[in-house]
Amino acid sequence: MLASYLDSTNLKPDCRREDIITLCERAAEFNMAAVCINPSRVLLAHQILRGSQVGVCTVVGFPLGATASQNKLREAERALIEGACELDMVINIGAVKDQDFQAPADEIRKLLELRKDYEFLLKIIVETALLSIGELKQLTALIGDLGADYIKTSTGFASRGVSLDDLAIIKGCKKPELKIKASGGIKTLDFALELINAGADRIGSSSAERLISAYRAIH
Repeated sequence: MLASYLDSTNLKPDCRREDIITLCERAAEFNMAAVCINPSRVLLAHQILRGSQVGVCTVVGFPLGATASQNKLREAERALIEGACELDMVINIGAVKDQDFQAPADEIRKLLELRKDYEFLLKIIVETALLSIGELKQLTALIGDLGADYIKTSTGFASRGVSLDDLAIIKGCKKPELKIKASGGIKTLDFALELINAGADRIGSSSAERLISAYRAIH
C-alpha cells in the first residue's frame, strides 16, 4: 500500500497550528508512515498522533545544514524529548564542498549517541542538487558505515528535488541495510511509483494525500 511509504510533509515557515492538526489527522486516517514537520510543531503532532501507528518526524539543521554540530545535537535532543521518533538531519554541505567529510561524520556520530537514551530513526539529508556524483557516492558510503538508518535526498528548498539518477547513484554504492528516503518535488503518483520501483523505501512529500487519492482511484 502506497501510504506505508509516505512521510506527509509540511515544512512551510508560515504553516499554522490548524494545518499541522489536519496533516496529522489525515496521516492517521490513511495510516501513513510518518508526518514530517518543523521542530516547533513536534509536541503538537505527538499529542495528536499518540496511539496511532504514524511516526512523528522532524528536521534538524534545516534547511541549510550550516548550523554548528552542537546546536544540531541540542535541537535533536529537544525534539526527542517532545515526542519525535524520527530525525531528518541536514549535513554540513559547505564542509563537503571543502572536501571535509569529517565534519558530517562527526555530526552523524553525535546524533547517534542519543540512542543511549532514545529510540529513533536517523535520516541524513544530503541535498543531491548541490553535490557532484563523487560527493554523493562518498556520502552514501559514509552514512552507511556510520550506521544511520536512511539517506534522504533533498530538503525541497534547493534548485531541484530528487531525481531517478540520484537513486541510481545511491543504490549503486550503498550498504544493503541503508534505506533511501526520496524527497523534493514529488507531486505526481507516476513519479512516486517510479521512485519506489527504483529503490526508495520512503517518499517525503507535501502532496502525500493527493498521491494516495490518485493511487486509490486506480486500485
